[in-house]
Amino acid sequence: MKKGSFWKNYGFLILMLTGIVAGCVVGAIWPAVMEVVDGETIIVDKGATVLEPLGTVFLNLMFCIAVPTVFCSISSSIANMQSARRAGKIMGVTIATFLVTAAIAAVIMYVTVRLIPPVVGDYALVEGEVGGTLGVADMIVNFFTKPDFTELFSRRAILPLIVAAILFGFGIQMAGGPETKTAKILEDLTNCIMKTVKLITYYAPIGFFGFFAYLVATYGPELIGDYSRTLIIYYLMSFAYMFIFFPIYARFGGGKGAAKVMFSKLFRPAAVSFGTCSSVATIPTNMEVAEETGIHKDVTDIVLPLGATMHMDGSSMSAIVKVAFLFGIFGMDFSTGKALIAIIVAVFSSVAMSGIPGGGGTGELVICTIFFPDQLAVAYPIALAIGNLIDSPATMVNSAGDYVVSFIVARFVDGKDWLQKHLAAQTDSAAE
Repeated sequence: MKKGSFWKNYGFLILMLTGIVAGCVVGAIWPAVMEVVDGETIIVDKGATVLEPLGTVFLNLMFCIAVPTVFCSISSSIANMQSARRAGKIMGVTIATFLVTAAIAAVIMYVTVRLIPPVVGDYALVEGEVGGTLGVADMIVNFFTKPDFTELFSRRAILPLIVAAILFGFGIQMAGGPETKTAKILEDLTNCIMKTVKLITYYAPIGFFGFFAYLVATYGPELIGDYSRTLIIYYLMSFAYMFIFFPIYARFGGGKGAAKVMFSKLFRPAAVSFGTCSSVATIPTNMEVAEETGIHKDVTDIVLPLGATMHMDGSSMSAIVKVAFLFGIFGMDFSTGKALIAIIVAVFSSVAMSGIPGGGGTGELVICTIFFPDQLAVAYPIALAIGNLIDSPATMVNSAGDYVVSFIVARFVDGKDWLQKHLAAQTDSAAE
């Protein structure tokens, strides 16, 4: 491979990795200093946390572009399909795949925490008073709808936005589909938005530098404290899941050579999601690598935005870790019967962890309300703390997995040889 070709293919990735490493180094040598005075934590020295705005700028830019990307890409994809049946098939296969892979991830993590318990010491925790929680009906309403049209266009309402985009896309289909002016406008608008994304990503190395300097400076002490065993278990299993199961999923979806193609593209969405802790912010990057892989646009335009809120393998794994940790500190037995309930809850509560940094604590609330209603005042903040510390690898598995799932969906809607056809077309084009 020529030097110019190598830098063209991997130069930007090298710059992003350099930004991440440099941020970690700066955060480690310039940590934030905190002291507890009269029960309150006071920041004595901000350290490298002063660099957080560099990362916040990048995250805000990605969020601003992600919302119109989600709406326009989904509605445009459905509107411009020649067949509404194909759109329905893509959505059906996508959701089924999400549930299956999330269940696999939860089972794997349960086996892991049974073999290597995250808690080995004795804890004496005091129960506290608890407040009211949302009922199941209210949760369903809030997850899928908003009372006002303007509230849809927010990163905190991605799932309702997706629902609205799907309905709007099928509405255009009923009105004439690709032949309508609205469908053509949406397609052009989506293309323009993706070009804007390319401009924003040029800033990514600086953004990552600021993010990781802040994270290491802030959470460095926590990483070597009481939670270190749990963190080590989760981090190792996250990477193990990516390097063992992602190739299996890719091979199933794309056939021979698919795993190699997948790994050649996977680092970009993995790096963006790890650095931003946001599945939503990773949507544009996932769309870029999926297009380069040869996955049809109508597949990616549905799979990837849906995946940002509904495909949560990493969150499913983290739910099991949190439950196991809490069972341990409360001295409760994490039996097989409870494990089955935990796996089901992990799969479905992971949907509640919307594609925003930290998931808003909704998933943790669901878990604690079901398993620890009498200890909720203690269990909930502990679950939140664990969630914050493992947010980066969890989001990485979630978001990078969205790209991998698109391989599987492509197999069912475009045939098992879709990748081979794309690679053959590339070879023919290069020969010409």
